[in-house]
Amino acid sequence: MLKDRKVVLGVTGGIAAYKAAELVRELVRRGAKVRVVMTDHACKFIAPLTFETLSGNPVASDLFRAPGNFEIAHIALAEFAELVVIAPATANIIGRMAAGLADDLLTTVLLATEAPVLICPAMNAKMYSNPVVQENLARLVSRGHAVLEPGYGELACRAEGEGRLAEPVEIAEEIESILTTKDLRGEHILITTGPTQEPFDPVRFISNYSSGKMGYALAVMARRRGATVTLVSGPTALPAPRGVEFVPVQTAVEMRDAVTTHLEEATVVIKAAAVADYRPAVCEPVKIKKKEGSLTVRLERNPDIISEIAQRKGDRILVGFSMESDHLIEHARSKLMEKGMDFIVANDVTEPGAGFRGDTNVVRILDREGGVEAFPLMDKIDVAGVILDRVRKIRKNGRILDGR
Repeated sequence: MLKDRKVVLGVTGGIAAYKAAELVRELVRRGAKVRVVMTDHACKFIAPLTFETLSGNPVASDLFRAPGNFEIAHIALAEFAELVVIAPATANIIGRMAAGLADDLLTTVLLATEAPVLICPAMNAKMYSNPVVQENLARLVSRGHAVLEPGYGELACRAEGEGRLAEPVEIAEEIESILTTKDLRGEHILITTGPTQEPFDPVRFISNYSSGKMGYALAVMARRRGATVTLVSGPTALPAPRGVEFVPVQTAVEMRDAVTTHLEEATVVIKAAAVADYRPAVCEPVKIKKKEGSLTVRLERNPDIISEIAQRKGDRILVGFSMESDHLIEHARSKLMEKGMDFIVANDVTEPGAGFRGDTNVVRILDREGGVEAFPLMDKIDVAGVILDRVRKIRKNGRILDGR
């Protein structure tokens, strides 16, 4: 999503400047064109050559040195930028920005640009909590700048508290969000994802191979595009996405209850979870001991969450998933029609690059009019974009199935 997007990164004089190098690497990996501006103090912590090597562009630091072709440095950089990011943003640069100073190259770029500005503070915890710093940040937010709050943890000064620069991948995600068109603003998207775990004693359960990556990608992309997002997730190894309401659950019954609780506020429901169809009829209170012979576990049906949603669908858009190992289209279409979805995303677990655990998927989208659209192997974040494009198209055209 950042391919060929133009980002100016301002690096100021804090120990967290070393993390800015990893941020440049991450932005370039995502396809962005990055120009780095360093303050004099930043050059004390990390050499400009590092950023020149990673970005493939010369570093700008001198207000009075033209970048080439007789350009005025701060004007050329200000006009280049689609977004200006300050990372790390020290208390000093925050104060100078709030006061409207223009006494070096970075501050003159900030005054000259019309691009949005993202501020990523990093400093000692007591400095960050100082009322002056907080007032300056509030003043910058009131002017339309965005602030990515620092993390909590051990700081370079050996203290512990709030003040750690956000991780490069978090900053990159915030950049993605700022630069993404907000074409889903006004939608509240409820997404389910991950496996469920159905216990039959305190240490064992029935589950499946779902990693949750598809649902998490949907949550990330929906948030980038301006939607309010609630993510109901079975157990996964993934961190909760920033900026979404995260609801962890374990069993299918817990997932059904969470969906029921949050359904009223949702305008779109995307059921990407791999919910267990059956659960043990009895969960033993103590661990089942190994013994001679076989073990029989009696199973009973779990609730059919998507069918229950369809009964309360109203004008919500309802999207489901169908993972199959044979007769993909037939099984997916049957599920689509029986369960009252607006469309269904189908994939064949036997196809290379598709299915559980991986970062890619190969999907077909089936609609109620009989259409089938096939997509090539894509990263799951791109598959999420395709699915949300279909949601937006349905909303725009007003073609929504009333499931009541």
